[in-house]
Amino acid sequence: MLSAERGAAANTLAAYRRDLEGAEELIGDLASTPRSSVASLGEKWAQLAPSTVARKASALRQYFGFAVDEGWRGDDPSGALPNPRARRPLPKVLSHESVEQLFERAELEAGSGRPAAVRLLALLELLYGSGLRASELVALPMVALPRDAPVMTIEGKGGASRMVPVSDRAREAVGRWIDARPQRPASPFLFPSPSKKGGVARHLTRVRLFQMLKELSARAGLDPAQVSPHVLRHAFATHLLEGGADLRMLQTLLGHADIATTQIYTHVDAARLVKLVNSRHPLAA
Repeated sequence: MLSAERGAAANTLAAYRRDLEGAEELIGDLASTPRSSVASLGEKWAQLAPSTVARKASALRQYFGFAVDEGWRGDDPSGALPNPRARRPLPKVLSHESVEQLFERAELEAGSGRPAAVRLLALLELLYGSGLRASELVALPMVALPRDAPVMTIEGKGGASRMVPVSDRAREAVGRWIDARPQRPASPFLFPSPSKKGGVARHLTRVRLFQMLKELSARAGLDPAQVSPHVLRHAFATHLLEGGADLRMLQTLLGHADIATTQIYTHVDAARLVKLVNSRHPLAA
């Protein structure tokens, strides 16, 4: 149902499967386990973070609702599930100086003309310049980014498409990568994997992208623990907001289905808001 009706992504389906299978290991068959067993999950999950418990409970609520609709169960024991109030963690954000340091190193290495270094610069420009998710970036098809277009079409979570701007810097970096990109074996992906799996063309993996950024950050003199594809996506959103972008525009660029998800970035703009109040408020001195 999640796949056919909601168009859930493969990673989302895998996460739901893990949560449901993990619950079955603790309390038995979910289609028949009694409410008392469901209620015991709160104690069994006591050592987990509130956000993890909330995610697991959400997966079970959806499952039980579906089971009732399908006639697998005559009752819905969701009310017995724990309901922790999880505080959403603030996103990690790189400073402008750290981003510049990262780019300086990537540009220096790309100057050598080595394909791997040119590719890394193109990846970095698209991550920070367009705010792509790692999964969206590595799976970009060649046709997604016309050389003469200021935007590209992204297929995001749940198969939802959106258009994101492509900066001149990013277009130049991608153009350099296309010129340096190995032409064989032929691949429909902008960032192909060096090898084929089972004769099928593959793209660069998210894990490899993660590793490459960690390695680059270390060479740039930054703490690798503070740098990841998602941190660069956060930096994209944060720095746009600091520059005056509004939340609705940011929601569209990031591909968030709910504006509440985008609102997490408002915390980073506190300094600008204080400055605005002090300078523009009618009673300001």
